[in-house]
Amino acid sequence: MRRFAGSCRFIYNKALALQKENRAAGNKFISYVAMAKYLTAWRNSSETPWLSDTPCSSSQQALIDLDRAFKNFFEKRAGFPKFKRRGTGDAFRYASSKEFKLDEGNDRIFLPKLGWMRYRNSREVLGELRNVTISKSCGKWFASILTRREVELPVPKAATAIGIDVGIARFATLSDGSFIAPLNSFKKHQQRLARYQRRLSRKVKFSSNWQKAKARVQKIHTRIANARRDFLQKTTTTICRNHALVCIEDLQVRNMSKSSKGSVAQPGKRVRQKAALNRAILDQGWGEFRRQLDYKMAWNGGLLLAVPPHQTSQTCPACRHVSKDNRQTQAKFLCVNCGYANHADVVGAVNTLERGHRLLSCGEMAQSGHLKKQEPTEARGNSSRRAVEISIL
Repeated sequence: MRRFAGSCRFIYNKALALQKENRAAGNKFISYVAMAKYLTAWRNSSETPWLSDTPCSSSQQALIDLDRAFKNFFEKRAGFPKFKRRGTGDAFRYASSKEFKLDEGNDRIFLPKLGWMRYRNSREVLGELRNVTISKSCGKWFASILTRREVELPVPKAATAIGIDVGIARFATLSDGSFIAPLNSFKKHQQRLARYQRRLSRKVKFSSNWQKAKARVQKIHTRIANARRDFLQKTTTTICRNHALVCIEDLQVRNMSKSSKGSVAQPGKRVRQKAALNRAILDQGWGEFRRQLDYKMAWNGGLLLAVPPHQTSQTCPACRHVSKDNRQTQAKFLCVNCGYANHADVVGAVNTLERGHRLLSCGEMAQSGHLKKQEPTEARGNSSRRAVEISIL
């Protein structure tokens, strides 16, 4: 499996290098069909005979992934494709259901050139098998099986609406006054991780002891990610089951977590403090929290609305007076006009819900003196494609 993943990475990087040379020469983009001819020559070349040991469909999928990355770049959905590194994102894919077999009763899967293998099942595989992706993460191999099946549009069992204000002191504050405490997975393991990273830096690179130290660091990172993912999955599932409408702030997490170190000519200020704030923001997983809310609300027949976040914690929900003096501290809100007092995060959640109602009713939202049209997130069609991930023993 390591050889197969390495061959796919080699093909991806070789094709990307060819595309960059072609682009620098001012020629047109090489399509997948034309690039597939190069793949045939590479597999039959005497310089790279080991490429022929990898299943042909998996090699073709590497080119398809690169072609999709370029399409995303041309349509300005992503940056320019980058070369893949060894040990990061090692994976290969069998694109057709005819290439693999699944024996759920005995927890076995058959893969071409690998044979039957045992796996640890994470969930029942439902629907028509489409493809399977084999990937490596922290020394373990996983099989993600994509299926397709028809599902009925769900009817939400809940009938309530909620507004959510995310933060650091409180991970999520709801408009009904309740809140969810943060997990701070990275912060809990930060000192231990730093200790093992120092040990790794003292080893001779690529030596046996360096490999062992690197595995320990990877194990800590995996625990941090797994704990955060488990926390977000349970939190979003509870919210989506209990509410039919969820309104959240449309936060630009990437911009909020940018470094403030500046440049040599114009150095930044309070760089260490901003770095600590960036770590705290990224430790919460706001982007993943919103992504999970999006698809889980659609699965449960609910609706997720993302509203502009400007001045949500500075607007009084009683008299609608807006002033930065209303929020005296991080947690205290006191309206200077009518005297309304509450927790600042609760005020932000209430205003978020109010903006969601306004967006849902008229389809537009006032932002900086202009009307901004927004389309609410909703369930699309009745076709569901879900991936089932299993662990190969």
